[in-house]
Amino acid sequence: MSDSASAEGGRTAPSGPRHVAIIMDGNGRWARRRGLPRAAGHRKGVEAVRAAIEGAADAGIEVLTLYSFSAENWRRPADEIETLMGLLRRYLQAELADMHARGIRFRAIGERDRLPADIVKLIDEAEQTTEENDKLTLVLALNYGGRQDIARAARNIAESVARGLLSPEAVDDDLFSSYLLTAGLPDPDLLIRTSGEQRISNFLLWQMAYTEFIFIDKYWPDFTKEDFAEAVDAFTVRDRRYGSIKSGR
Repeated sequence: MSDSASAEGGRTAPSGPRHVAIIMDGNGRWARRRGLPRAAGHRKGVEAVRAAIEGAADAGIEVLTLYSFSAENWRRPADEIETLMGLLRRYLQAELADMHARGIRFRAIGERDRLPADIVKLIDEAEQTTEENDKLTLVLALNYGGRQDIARAARNIAESVARGLLSPEAVDDDLFSSYLLTAGLPDPDLLIRTSGEQRISNFLLWQMAYTEFIFIDKYWPDFTKEDFAEAVDAFTVRDRRYGSIKSGR
């Protein structure tokens, strides 16, 4: 059960986040400040991914979702897209054995139809190999967009209603959530975005209704396990009321 469901049901939400989502921003600017090509920033950013995973594992986080490639990223130059796909391909090839050994479950969300066929095959293999693991669920959002996710869910619900498989009265928050690509996962408790930008960029729009946001003023390649721990510590002192008030206020 998600934190919001716990709080709305009158029970105390846990002090630490169950699900942390990260917008990994600033690879290109990190490289430009050093006079390097953008590809160098993306390569360095892979090291920060490892740091975030280690930080999540150390903190006992259940789910870590990384915004790896948005539906809008296809607008970038072809050579940059090729670099990103190459890094993703190598990451999946190199990290699967380690993820499995550490008990990490891998999951990808997003539309796979535009991804290279060999990458889709690697994703399928990683999901199947790690599906029984329970230490940490690592979710990569690939070719993902929050609006697209909501539209897809609405379309599927409408089709079910039209076919008589579902009544309109049955459509509520919980049912709608079950049609999203994140079905089965708790909603994010904490969103971290690097680079100092303060927007969510079409990421998990429905799911982040009650998420706490922390914006870090450094570029993603410089992100460390210590940054992750500090964000989690900051989350624990937030006053999460879910629209209600605490007694005595």
